[in-house]
Amino acid sequence: MNVKLTLGERLKDLRVERHLKLEMLAEQTGLSKSALSKYESDDVTDLSIYAVTTLAEFYGVTTDYLLGVTENKKRPDAVLSDLHLSDGAVDVLRNGKFNHRLLCELIVHENFRRFMTDLEIYVDGYVSANIQNLNAGLEATRQMLKKKYAADENDLYMSTLKLGQIDEDEYFGRVLYDELVAILKNIKTEHRKDKTTSDGAMVDNLMKELEDAQKLEGSADEKKIRTALKAIGINYDKLTEDERKLIKKILYKTAMLKPGTLAGKRGKHRR
Repeated sequence: MNVKLTLGERLKDLRVERHLKLEMLAEQTGLSKSALSKYESDDVTDLSIYAVTTLAEFYGVTTDYLLGVTENKKRPDAVLSDLHLSDGAVDVLRNGKFNHRLLCELIVHENFRRFMTDLEIYVDGYVSANIQNLNAGLEATRQMLKKKYAADENDLYMSTLKLGQIDEDEYFGRVLYDELVAILKNIKTEHRKDKTTSDGAMVDNLMKELEDAQKLEGSADEKKIRTALKAIGINYDKLTEDERKLIKKILYKTAMLKPGTLAGKRGKHRR
């Protein structure tokens, strides 16, 4: 999940990264411990420009980063041409329809460069000719043995020469898969201590609530409605009669409620 950190969360993260206690930070910045504690608790009613600029300078980040204007700590004004991105790539990054934080974590991972190097070797075919020559040599030897000595296809040497040939797509597919999975596992491990990442409890609780909704008394349609509403956090019992009727009308237009009900039949016989 891509969640923007507050000023307090950013300040606390920066302090913890440097293994500083509030007392030490107060001594080194000249700001009071009580004020620093308030800022990290997002109590910023008396936050001064001086405090923001002092903390930004101390941590080596921009004031825009502390205030949540940007996610870039040090490079808010990067020139687009320096990023070597195509117009299509810029459009994708701008649309905001995916988790940009996760993409950044993937790119800055220590093994991402190796992954991209191997990807380039495969896509641009840098070793294709070598693999083809190797395969051709092994196959020629195999055919020669087969013709000269009538070697059995299941013979140890014949099988070795066959298995020694490399399927380029399969080989690089495996290499790239293993490298990418290793990177993603590292990122996933880091996310376990991230408060915005699900630990599975949310899903378990939702499943239990849906099961409980199915156990309640009522018609089959009513149970379906309860279950659908439960999934989006709406309590059916707290709705007014008019609200329930409106929701039923809406759900009758979906595949959730069968048109064979009384309301559905009425709709069918209209001319």
